[in-house]
Amino acid sequence: MNILFIGDAYGSLGRKAVEDYLPTLRSDYGINFVILNGENAAHGRGITEKIYRAFLEQGIQVITLGNHAWDNRDIFNFIDQAKCMVRPANYPIDRSGNSVVPGKGYEIFNYNQYKIAVINLMGQTFMNPLENPFHKFDEIYEEIKDITPNIFVDFHAEASSEKIAFGYYVAGRATGVLGTHTHVPTADDRILDNHTGYITDVGMTGPVDGVIGVTKEPVIKRFLSGLPTRFNPVEEGPKQLNAVVLSIDPETGRTKTLKRININEAKGSLFR
Repeated sequence: MNILFIGDAYGSLGRKAVEDYLPTLRSDYGINFVILNGENAAHGRGITEKIYRAFLEQGIQVITLGNHAWDNRDIFNFIDQAKCMVRPANYPIDRSGNSVVPGKGYEIFNYNQYKIAVINLMGQTFMNPLENPFHKFDEIYEEIKDITPNIFVDFHAEASSEKIAFGYYVAGRATGVLGTHTHVPTADDRILDNHTGYITDVGMTGPVDGVIGVTKEPVIKRFLSGLPTRFNPVEEGPKQLNAVVLSIDPETGRTKTLKRININEAKGSLFR
């Protein structure tokens, strides 16, 4: 089975890159199941129900989120009914063990005779303080390990060290640990413990120009002055799509191969 994980779709150019290139990727790599991080899909901040439904219509099975999950208030109108969306699982719980935020942190999906679990977790280093993602994975794993061996984690975190440590921690239990959030793809794709496909950051799907999705001038001004500036997404120019394809054994949950994909229109020719 071939799983495609698409890195953070950012703004209108991110959505257009998915629309333009997903059909080709699906054909070229024989993709069976698609996961996409969509926390920046609405103008770089959050996601709307219209965008969520458009992704589903394009054949994306799961949309994951991150620290920008709540930036667009429309999400509160539909997240509890969004069966194909997961937000970070390690938000706080109350004394009864119930989540204090809407939505769900993981879900199990059916593909033919197989089940695929998708977990969304957020790191702690340089991020908003949430529950320990290592402990939360342990908790979820105990709930699902007898249901399916096919377990994918979108680990949305800032620090490379935290992501790498988490990958080693869950090696042999998760099928794949796919890092998101920094919007810059890393070249450390590997298979841990002959089982778990891993990459520190899949990268961003969206504009090539700018600074991780936003226009560069306000970012430079902030670094020069230390004063707050308004960030706006880049909405014109060349696009990129960063993703990984994992070929897995759905009977055992082991990743057999992991391949990075980079489509960059600014290169003059597309390459993967």
